[in-house]
Amino acid sequence: MVDLKMWGRALTGMPRLDREGWGRLDPIAQWLVATRAAVFIMTALSCAIGGLLAYRDGPFDGRYFTACMIGLVFAHATNNLLNDLTDHVKGVDRDNYYRSMYGPQPLEHGLLSKAQMLRWIAATGAVALAAGFYLVAETGALTLTLLAAGAFFVLFYTWPLKYIGLGEPSVIAVWGPLMVGGTYYVVSGGHWSHEVTLISLAYAIGPTTVLFGKHTDKIDQDRAKRIHTLPVILGEPLSRRVTIVLWIAQLALTALLVARGVLGWPLLAVFLAVPSLRQGIAVFRQPRPSERPESFPASAWPLYLSAHAFVYNRRFGLLFLTALLVDVLLQR
Repeated sequence: MVDLKMWGRALTGMPRLDREGWGRLDPIAQWLVATRAAVFIMTALSCAIGGLLAYRDGPFDGRYFTACMIGLVFAHATNNLLNDLTDHVKGVDRDNYYRSMYGPQPLEHGLLSKAQMLRWIAATGAVALAAGFYLVAETGALTLTLLAAGAFFVLFYTWPLKYIGLGEPSVIAVWGPLMVGGTYYVVSGGHWSHEVTLISLAYAIGPTTVLFGKHTDKIDQDRAKRIHTLPVILGEPLSRRVTIVLWIAQLALTALLVARGVLGWPLLAVFLAVPSLRQGIAVFRQPRPSERPESFPASAWPLYLSAHAFVYNRRFGLLFLTALLVDVLLQR
């Protein structure tokens, strides 16, 4: 039976389920839970920003935009499934490791067999590749380069990039120039602009801070398992400060782009996120608590720094997208 309520829960959070609860889910709900669909909003926003910029500058092809959205979201889903498979095979998620605490890890919790997981990865990746090859056939060789770059990060983010401190730089490159810039290039019929690259970075800083928060949350566990994420290399105090600096730089870059006329005045609406930013900064200025604070939802723990970063990034991203839509409509 289709459970639309569970679809909504999976798209907005990380539902916690036992085997019995998992067995009651319809296939789409299972896929949404297993792929951690709540984080797809970051990918959808990157694609939407690239599409709006293409519409602003013209021309805009709706078919290509739709293919980009499908391809990028399913590529993100494939990456999440591959992350869980890789970490399971390498033994990372054993012994109640961080990933298996904040939501169902299909393999570690026995919800899927390895063969089933491989089939899910193949099917999900096939959708992403089908969208990508369609765009390559329609728009040419450079799109193939973009597809190859995306495939590289899907396949090698979990290992070795994350293990050698390159996970965070990968996120700013993927959610910025690759997703936003790539969508802009494809949807606009082969146009490129360095201004679009700068705009993409103004958004991509957000998803990067979410990953910074997540890797800082589990810094002790990763260090013990010799996973050298950037927060493991930098240490917790510096990682928290770097996240705050990135948030401030994100607002500063947006303001600079408005001042230079690259973006219109409606984009100043992102400063409506400042109250949420203050809350995030207050959290990141303090050491991460080892036990869940009473005021923090039990359903979100042990996500803590990453949870606060995700809330702020979602608010900033939606304000950015809405303001960009207004800006585009005014210019058109």
